Amino acid sequence: MRARVPVFAAALWWGSLTAVGFLVVPLLFNVLPTPAMAGQTAARLFSGQTWLSIACGVLVMMASRPRDGEARMGWAGGVLVYVFAGVLLALLVEFAVAPRIVARENLALWHGLGSAMYLAQWLCAGVALWKLTSLRSSGPS
Repeated sequence: MRARVPVFAAALWWGSLTAVGFLVVPLLFNVLPTPAMAGQTAARLFSGQTWLSIACGVLVMMASRPRDGEARMGWAGGVLVYVFAGVLLALLVEFAVAPRIVARENLALWHGLGSAMYLAQWLCAGVALWKLTSLRSSGPS
């Protein structure tokens, strides 16, 4: 069961990024009466998504270390590199980019940068999920 935890966490991470960033937030801007309301709601959703991303990333990293202390999914396999990069991107968006977007400080620049970083995080989570499922199907069960 413990071997399935990283796959489940990576799937939750990638799926939630997909749902929030590519479905829910665009829908907010179509459904809510004003862009300001949609923006405020989107900011809260993205903040919640950040904490879910961090939790899933940490869970993948923790589950990569078995009880005997030897890593099952090493840095060489690339899984942890993508997980670490994705968590770092989530933290940067939350604490460096999002406050500037909310303050409407050079909005086009920061919104573009935040969107690019979100997409990069989505790609990192997707690659980590892909590699975890590849390791799982080719490795011992």
